[in-house]
Amino acid sequence: MGDMRTGRAFVFPGQGSQAVGMGKDLADAYPVARAVFQEVDDALGEALSGLMWDGPDDRLTLTANAQPALMAVSLAVVRVLESESGKGIAELCDYVAGHSLGEYSALAAAGTFDVATTARLLRLRGEAMQKAVPVGVGAMAALIGVELEVAQALAAAAAEGEVCDIANDNGGGQVVLSGHAGAIDRAVALAPQHGIKRALKLTVSAPFHCALMAPAADSMAEALATADPRPPVVPVVANVSATPSSDPDVIRRQLVEQVTGRVRWRESVASFGGLGIRSVVELGSGKVLSGLVRRIDKELEAVSINGPADVDAFLASIG
Repeated sequence: MGDMRTGRAFVFPGQGSQAVGMGKDLADAYPVARAVFQEVDDALGEALSGLMWDGPDDRLTLTANAQPALMAVSLAVVRVLESESGKGIAELCDYVAGHSLGEYSALAAAGTFDVATTARLLRLRGEAMQKAVPVGVGAMAALIGVELEVAQALAAAAAEGEVCDIANDNGGGQVVLSGHAGAIDRAVALAPQHGIKRALKLTVSAPFHCALMAPAADSMAEALATADPRPPVVPVVANVSATPSSDPDVIRRQLVEQVTGRVRWRESVASFGGLGIRSVVELGSGKVLSGLVRRIDKELEAVSINGPADVDAFLASIG
């Protein structure tokens, strides 16, 4: 590690950042981007890129589609930056991190898994998460304007013997709860008593990042046992630990824990300053993470790269 070269972290978005049309302008502008979308289509044996660019939206939103699709757009951006700058990812950033499925994008970007393997792992992850809990049994809710401790007290009060876990500590006063539908409904109803400004149920197909996802964690453990992770060329700040790791065995274990565990995004970003990170670049679809980064640490510069104009601006900024 020694000398911090760039003071930059690349971060990769998670579910909810998908949008029909994402990545199309990259594919039109850059052959290396087209090649990534082709790799993903080939790995899955279907034209996921067609679904990404033409919709319908409700099919793209299905978790088994959204997960590999978001990774594909992120990796297309990585390949474009590498080819246009003539630099490898280790010369462009010092650390990578991703939100939930975005951690797989981060690992693919850092060379731990190839794109095809990552696409297959994410397709499996989406299917396993969907299968883990029958539709209607679980739910998730976002709490707005809340600190973690208050959210934990609310979750404990709402559980009543059912699962009510903190799924995401996103930062910027945003915490997401996940668990049994009844417990989540109770949490939403109790939120005002805990001084929480807004609590809204999320339109998700399964209760991610809670104890109910244990069957999906088992499926990922099995799949990752046969995957062959290589050490990432830059350390990955993991969701479950909020600390950097480069050990393939640790990474494999953390990916399994991540299915039921909390996404510690606020803590991850809060750790960046101490790692010598000054700027954070979000690669892929949307601007969710760069928005959160700015709210978590005002000192960090945060930009997102979605399309060719963003690529040009970023390359100009690094000279």
